[in-house]
Amino acid sequence: MALVYLLLLFMVIAALIAVETKDLLSAVICVGAIGFGGSLMFLILRAPDIAITQIVVEVLGLIILIRATLSRDLTFISGDREFFGTVVSVVIIFVIFVAGIRVFDALPEFGVPVFARLADTASEAYIHRGLQDTGATNLVTSVYLDYRAYDTLGEATVLFTAVIGATVILRDKSRKRLEGSLT
Repeated sequence: MALVYLLLLFMVIAALIAVETKDLLSAVICVGAIGFGGSLMFLILRAPDIAITQIVVEVLGLIILIRATLSRDLTFISGDREFFGTVVSVVIIFVIFVAGIRVFDALPEFGVPVFARLADTASEAYIHRGLQDTGATNLVTSVYLDYRAYDTLGEATVLFTAVIGATVILRDKSRKRLEGSLT
């Protein structure tokens, strides 16, 4: 549980840096650190599907934001700020590395399912009562479309929104340019 609090503190510090910094690229990187910390938190809290969705959205969001930022923000760091930025970056990478090691140490050995160690898990209910509850002969379909339909809809919506956002930001010609060339 201490790791969850450490990650939460890391995310709050990154949020404060993102809000207070004047450099757009630094703010974008701090926002990415917040999202990465959130995905690690989901992993620790045993929600790997949400962690995977968070990572996908975070990577797409960072690509879009960094592309948009690099074309607008051309600041160069020199002197003492360069040393401070390097130290902060190394500390953040070290904290993420330690958090990743802690997460992987908490996982069971490869090939041993987590749910096999626990009684009365959701997977046991799906296997034993899936046909009776849903009427679907395919258990995977019953889980995705009946037991967890809202979760699946939410994940699909998040991914769809990320793809649409990436398409809108990364396209070459905007509507304003096209409308201006017609008149």
